[in-house]
Amino acid sequence: MALSQTSNLSKTNSLFMVKSFLIWTFTLAVCLLVVGFPLVVLMATVGCLLSVVLQSVMPVSAVLLVAGSLIMLNIMAVVFAAGMLTLKGVHPSQVKWLSWLHGETEQMHTSVYAACPLTCEVNKI
Repeated sequence: MALSQTSNLSKTNSLFMVKSFLIWTFTLAVCLLVVGFPLVVLMATVGCLLSVVLQSVMPVSAVLLVAGSLIMLNIMAVVFAAGMLTLKGVHPSQVKWLSWLHGETEQMHTSVYAACPLTCEVNKI
């Protein structure tokens, strides 16, 4: 009985960690593309300059080498960051600024209608 409960608990924990890793991977990839757009532009500029310089050394595969290494660097950074956050036990639902990921809206202010100052505070006698 105890053995079946511990194996079920370890399966649940491993599924929770896989789910957390996949959510972190998705979230970090989206954040890199959207928020990190200046970083992507900078990497593309450096990649173009690097491929022009490497073109004289190895004319056949300079662009392929630079593009592949930049893409692999981005993928490895996202996977490494997602793995570190998962291993530290941080779940995306615990992060305050990720409310958009779960469909929760964070209200900045409440609406005040034009007639409300006239009618909201009226006490009936």
